[in-house]
Amino acid sequence: MIGSGHNGLVCANYLAAAGWKVLVVERRGVIGGAVCTEEMFGGYKIDIGSSVHLMIHHTPIIKDLRLADFGLEYIEMDPWASFPLENGKTLSFYRDLGRTCESIRQVSISDAAAYERFIHSWGPVTEGVFKVFQEPPTLAAFGRHVILAKSPGEGTIDGLKQIMMGYGRLLRETFESSEMRAALGWLAAQSGPPPSEPGGGPFAGWHAAVHKFGAKRARGGSGMLSVALGRAIEASGGEIVTDAPVERIIVEQNGKASGIILQSGEVIYAKKIVSACHIVTTFKTLLLEADLTPEMGRQISALNIGNGFGMTVRCAADALPDYGGGTPAEMHNGMQLLCPTLDYLVQAHGDYAGGTPSKQPAVLAMTFSAIDPTLAPPGKHVVQLWSQYFPYQRSDGRFWDDAAREEAAESILQTLYKYAPNMRKAITAKHIQSPLDLERTLGLLHGNVMHLEMSLDQMFAMRPLPDLANYRSPIGGLYLTGASMHPGGGVFGASGRSTARVMIGDGRG
Repeated sequence: MIGSGHNGLVCANYLAAAGWKVLVVERRGVIGGAVCTEEMFGGYKIDIGSSVHLMIHHTPIIKDLRLADFGLEYIEMDPWASFPLENGKTLSFYRDLGRTCESIRQVSISDAAAYERFIHSWGPVTEGVFKVFQEPPTLAAFGRHVILAKSPGEGTIDGLKQIMMGYGRLLRETFESSEMRAALGWLAAQSGPPPSEPGGGPFAGWHAAVHKFGAKRARGGSGMLSVALGRAIEASGGEIVTDAPVERIIVEQNGKASGIILQSGEVIYAKKIVSACHIVTTFKTLLLEADLTPEMGRQISALNIGNGFGMTVRCAADALPDYGGGTPAEMHNGMQLLCPTLDYLVQAHGDYAGGTPSKQPAVLAMTFSAIDPTLAPPGKHVVQLWSQYFPYQRSDGRFWDDAAREEAAESILQTLYKYAPNMRKAITAKHIQSPLDLERTLGLLHGNVMHLEMSLDQMFAMRPLPDLANYRSPIGGLYLTGASMHPGGGVFGASGRSTARVMIGDGRG
């Protein structure tokens, strides 16, 4: 297994449980890839990638691999998201739909009813999407589980229309208040595509699943999922080696992968190789040009990696954000949505589309030390800020290694300060991750946390390419897993589980 991202670890676990002898090699000194937590600032546990775990709870992975036995504990985020209102009150999204609708009535009685209809309408479609996400993708499965899914009183054509439209238009047609459009639009934007992109409707509709399964946070940091997965592998007789970057995958003259060469010069042979790193890294760095057909090389080069889209500022703080009006403590339980209007989000993306960082970026604030005191010293807090949009390659000729990095971080902090002025004096240290930092540290090319754009042409049976969507490479014995593969990015593990199932079905030979 090349790479110890959570999909790779999930895949390795299922293989080890099936009796396979497994070795995981990781280039960094810690496992987890983008699901990793590190100690910084003298006692603060900081996530360096993902923070919120939503989708993995739709799978049997945690139960199948007995991860609770290996120290994994989850804390419910409820409300899982909150939108600060100008009057000091809060629009909150609880796991309980009725309670959420009651909160929505603060801004619009009509929207409260519309949201209840919206969630019931999208429920069957969302369930269908998650069924497709957890099996090797086919167009038939997409049609059966998604396009043909419909709720009572709705026809297939109506459902298909909502699936195919951009989520910006969908939200404008569904809700009357700017607050609901902004809150749901900013949540939908977390997957990458802008509000106007066709086929983006499901990114807004997936909230139906959160009301059913909830949103959770791993105690001790996001990386505790990876730690538990690593312990489970070792308990099954598998081995994990860190600080072991791979130089090349060995491909024999018969076109079959037979092992790997580490940058140290060590050669390791195996009957099966799984690459759990970026698809472009696998094909363009770990394989030789001669190992691929010219056509496959061309198709890999044409993949839409995108131009990054976000960056983070992770802070140590003496206090939690005070959003005014006696901010309820429960607001700090989940994600805080700092994006005043949907037009604000559209403008932020417009700056990015022109190749410049958003002048007024939208921010997702996360303050999980409020529900998990293990993350910070007594009386202190962790405030993590994910923000969009920030291009990897800039049209202004500037680079992320110069002062532009600090300037962008300051623009993110300014958004926070507008909502919570007390944070100007409360933040004591910060860790900045520009798109370039994300690429260097985590192997996320161009800083895209989803590996490839989550656009409709690179999803389901087309991710990353139709010829690779079944987790098999054109090289015998070489398999693929990770966010580059179906179903894409996010803390899910479905790609790793599906890859293992394909491999076990193919046999050990």
